[in-house]
This record gives sequence, structure tokens and C-alpha cells, in this order.
Amino acid sequence: MVEVLDPTLSRDNQPLFINDVIEDKLSQSQEPLIEDTKSWVKARFTFGFLGFMGFALVYAMRVNLSIAIVSMVNKTESNKNDSANSTDICPSVDPVNGTFVPHTGEFNWDETTQGIVLGIFFFGYVATNVPGGRLAEKYGGKLVYGLGVFLTAVLTIISPFAAYWGLVPFAIVRVAEGITEGVTFPAMHSMLAHWVPPLERSKFAATVYAGLNFGTVISLPLSGWLCSLDLWGGWPLAFYLFGGLGVIWYIFWLIFVFDTPAQHTRIDPQERAFIEASVKLKNEGEANASVPWLAVFTSRPMWAIALTQCGQSWAFYTLLTELPTYMDKILHFDIQQDAVYSMLPYLSAWIVGLGISVLADALLAQNLLSTLGSFKFWNTIGSLGPSLSFLGAIWAGCDRNIVLFMLVGLGSLQGAVYAGNQMNHIALAPQYAGTLYGLTNAAANTCGFLAPYIVGMVVQGHETLTRWHLVFWLAAGVNTAGSLFYVVFASATEQPWSKGSR
Repeated sequence: MVEVLDPTLSRDNQPLFINDVIEDKLSQSQEPLIEDTKSWVKARFTFGFLGFMGFALVYAMRVNLSIAIVSMVNKTESNKNDSANSTDICPSVDPVNGTFVPHTGEFNWDETTQGIVLGIFFFGYVATNVPGGRLAEKYGGKLVYGLGVFLTAVLTIISPFAAYWGLVPFAIVRVAEGITEGVTFPAMHSMLAHWVPPLERSKFAATVYAGLNFGTVISLPLSGWLCSLDLWGGWPLAFYLFGGLGVIWYIFWLIFVFDTPAQHTRIDPQERAFIEASVKLKNEGEANASVPWLAVFTSRPMWAIALTQCGQSWAFYTLLTELPTYMDKILHFDIQQDAVYSMLPYLSAWIVGLGISVLADALLAQNLLSTLGSFKFWNTIGSLGPSLSFLGAIWAGCDRNIVLFMLVGLGSLQGAVYAGNQMNHIALAPQYAGTLYGLTNAAANTCGFLAPYIVGMVVQGHETLTRWHLVFWLAAGVNTAGSLFYVVFASATEQPWSKGSR
């Protein structure tokens, strides 16, 4: 007699762990009989590298404001704290000889205004996620992704001119950047469904999407250094540099990348046959069928992905947009130290994420983890690590070394999400992968907007440990709640509505 250890029933009135096994059997992809090309130069690797660089640049263009705003804002206006209890603030640190002292900022923006400036990007960003995914499915991801990066680069170049013109023009440009960048993730997801065999997806996606961590790692310290220069006021250089690189990148993307292996003019025929035998997408007519929206919006597995991504985005953007300010106002790092230390959590997440993705694919190949089990396990790791890092930062208080250790060490586990929920959309409905990712990414980045806005309201005029610890508690709680929902309701089975049936 086999005893059921976990009596919790699933939606099919079966124990959850049994249901996981059944779903994995249904969704498990078979390895193709055709062998891959032996060539070291593979078309999908070129596509992956340029996709990686594209994300690196769009994130560099997105996050440079987090550092630049420290130099842009007039300190005498933004630091009007009320008289806080001396035990609730960190003691000032005497500057080291030669340490950069930032320029006097030109803009009189208080904390709430800064929160709006940092977060308003997401108004445009969430608006184009779903259209971007659908356009990529219908017309190809090459044009949609490429234009998304290129237009973001052009807008980044003109950002300093808009800022000098006024707060409203600058805000409009930031919203426009969100609109153009919003298509990039769903368009890339649509392309991955065409280009990447199932047993390569975790490490391939981790490599491509790790561009966001790489871009952050490069952008933060380099932007800090550029802000310290006297040339053209310093901070505008951070916008000119990354915007210019984005324009150059677009030329290479147009030359070397194609929508599908079948359209590639220089691909090795053996590699094309291997990919097409591995990636079993529906024919073009079915792929372009209308999306069964009602079924999608009532799908619990889709809600599971959306909510866990929302929690992860809340935590991620709390760090991305607010960590430089926290290090400046609370831990009293100068802007160059601020920029270097702010990038460390993304460097560690990049390295750890690549390692975990390779391990995740190896465990799947050896059948040591089911597809669904792999999604749930690594997603939990990717959410729990950052949540614990926030709690560790609260515990560390004003100890700058321990705060950094918590955020860089435990926070590095956020890299596990690439082996977690990021490929789940393709498992649910491969021909709608771009649209599904657009939906969940739009929901997630709504939280990306709310995070800096709420931080601005919480700490407005009260730059104290108590206020910032409340920010960290909130980020940890939202992230953990989304992860728990994913564990209960996630699925790895291709859904009945995947064929376009309503």
C-alpha cells in the first residue's frame, strides 16, 4: 500500500505532487533524432548574443537615471528632513580625500517628484507589452525588438534636452521611452519560441535576459563616473553614451538576425533542421489565429506567473530605482561609491543566474526534476533570496558592510527566476508566448511603477531607518506572497486554449 504523504487536493482532486508528475508527462518534450551542427558559430548563438546586448543597452538606458538623478537634483531642496530622532538615522561618514563631491543639481525636485520621475517610465512600458507580443507573433520579432531598442536609444539621447526644457517634457520623454522599450521582452519571448530547443531554454533564456543585469552592472558605475565629470554638466553624458551605443547596435541586429531559422539566409542547414525538429510550433495560420482572451484571463496558471512576476518586479525595482538613493541618504556613500556598490547585487545575480540555469537544464536532461517541479523550485529560490536579503538589510541597520553582504549575497539568488517562471509561458502556449509574456510583464511592471512611487510617499521628508525599513518589509512581503501563489497554481502543461479555441 502506498501512503499519500501530502493529502492536499489539486483542482483535479488528486494530490498536488501526483498532479505535478502527470503534468510533466504530458508536457515533456522529446529530444529530436536530428543532431545539431558541429560548427562553433551557430546562428542561434549570434541571435542570443545580440539579444543579450540589446537588453544590456535598454537596461543601461533605463537605470542610468537612478544614478544621474543624484546629481540632477538640488540637494538643498531634496534633503529637507524634519528633525528625526538621532537614533533613527545613520551617522554621517567623513569623505575620503579625493572623493567626488557631486555638482549642485539644477532641478528642485522633492522625494515625491523624484519617485514620479523614476516611475513614470512604466506608464508607457506597460501599455505596449501586450501589443508588442502580438505584433511579434504576427509580423516577426526582429523588427519589433530591433525598433524597440533603437527608438529607446534615440529618446535617451534627447532626454537631457527635455530635462532642461522642463519637468513635463522630461516626463513625456520618459513615458515615450517606456512605450518603445515595452515591446522588447515579449518580442524576444516570441523569438525564443522559434529559435531555442526545449532542453536549452533555461540556460539560453538566462543568457539573453541576463543582459538586463549586465547592463545594470555596466551602467551604474559608468554613469556615476560620467556624473563626476565637468564636461557638459556631467550627468547628460550618461544619456548620450548609452543612447549612441543603442543606435550602433541596431545596425548589427538588422544584418545578423532573422525572425526564424527558415528565414535565415546564412544558417547551417544542419542547425536549421535540428531546431525545427526540436521546436514544434503550429503552422503559420494557427499561430496567427485570434488569441482566446477569455480563456487566458481566467487561466490560473497564467495568474500564477503574473502574480509571482509582480512580486519579483516589486523587489527588483525597489533595488533598481531606490538603492542609489538609500545608499546616498541613509548609508552616506558618495556618488561614485554609490554607483559601484549599487551594481553589485546585479553582478552577483547575473553570475548566479547563469550557473543555476545550466544546473536546471542538466537536472531536466537527467530527469532528476520534472518540468513543473523545476519551474516551482527555482522560482521559489529566485523569490526567497531577495526577500531574505531585504530582511537582512533591516537587521544590519547602519552597518554598511553587512547591508552590502545581504543584498549582494542573498540577493544574487534572484537570478534563479530565469529557470523558474520565465520559460513557463512557452510551456503553456508556445504560439502565444509573446502575447502571454506581454500580459504578465505588463502586470509585473505595473508593480515596477508602484514601487518607486510608494517609496517616495513613505520616505517623503523623513529619511530615517524606520521609513526605509518599512520599504524593505513591503518589498519582501509582496515578493513572498507572489511566490507562494505560483507554487500552488503553476502548470507546465500546454493549455487547451493554446490552439486558439475559446
